[in-house]
Amino acid sequence: MFASPDRLARNYVHHMVLLEEFAHAGCQGEFLDQPLGQNPQDHLLVQIRGAVAEYERTLIADRMRRGRQMKLQAGMLLPWTVPPYGYRLHPERPRDPAGVQIEPTEGAIVQELFVRYLEDRGTLLGLAKDLLQRGIKSPRGNTRWSAASLHGLLSNPAYTGKLYVGRTRARPARLRRSATHPLGKPAHSQDPTPSETWTYVTTIPGLVSQEVFDRVQAKLALNKQRASRNNTAHHYLLRALVSCGVCQAACIARTTKHGHSSYMCRCAVQPIYAQNDRRCNTRYSPAQQRDTLVWQDLCEVLTHPESITYALERAHGGFWLPQELQARKEALRKGQRGLTQQLERLTEASMQGVIPLPEYQRRRQEVEQKHHTLQTQEKQ
Repeated sequence: MFASPDRLARNYVHHMVLLEEFAHAGCQGEFLDQPLGQNPQDHLLVQIRGAVAEYERTLIADRMRRGRQMKLQAGMLLPWTVPPYGYRLHPERPRDPAGVQIEPTEGAIVQELFVRYLEDRGTLLGLAKDLLQRGIKSPRGNTRWSAASLHGLLSNPAYTGKLYVGRTRARPARLRRSATHPLGKPAHSQDPTPSETWTYVTTIPGLVSQEVFDRVQAKLALNKQRASRNNTAHHYLLRALVSCGVCQAACIARTTKHGHSSYMCRCAVQPIYAQNDRRCNTRYSPAQQRDTLVWQDLCEVLTHPESITYALERAHGGFWLPQELQARKEALRKGQRGLTQQLERLTEASMQGVIPLPEYQRRRQEVEQKHHTLQTQEKQ
């Protein structure tokens, strides 16, 4: 039963597919305001009304977009619903620029971040470490501030009291965050646009002066040029494609002054990014040896394409190594659960006097030793 043919006909293709599927299943659709039969005129009417509804939907969306743009250009509408760190919105007028207020505590932290970054040894990583030690949570409530969050804060012109729109442009993701993460997470990335293309909206209470903001932008640009990720003096075949096998974090590549290149876990070099507040104890991996092995494997695959067919057949048959590892881990967990139940039964039998204490201690030691062995295997 459908409420109205106009609502159903908003998407004609889906609508006709549903009606055909319902008809094949023996279910007939009925319209409340106008019964439709099976003749060609009725089908033509549904098509026409669907096209008109789609056209009206497009017009409404265009009018809403143009109305929003006019309000933004007139300074009557905020370009965001969630304010930047350090600001609060008026509860009754959340989109009114006149209702934006400074949150005193967060505002003081923002001002301190701008000043401390301009110091001689001020870095984004240093600011993140200091905020973590002081227990100051990030804008999303996390215990850690990432370098990306601090960069976004320090590069936001809203802290000078000026609001702009069009500062970024969305694009599909091209690179992996890590070799263990699939492509497309996050699904979209934001590329900055030139400041000449920004659209000025309105003003809000400022936290830093324009001079301080410009100095911070100059230092951010300089540090970006000097960043190790932009250093192309050394060639790494697997740049941004190696991940740590212990903590799954991305690995960075470095070359010493003696010419020794290696891949190293990011959490081993910069423990602030570790999830458990501990430095990763994984070893460095020689870059030249790893690159040689991967290149040889790649050449072998390209010269013998039948191996790709074999790999696809194994993948379709469920013989991938990750699936085998998952099966092994599940078997180990089942074994641990069985040992736990066995230990509980031994304890209960000892408490009831079924087995003597020395026998209980001997069996318990054997079970605990097996349990420890399974834990070691699971960790490996």
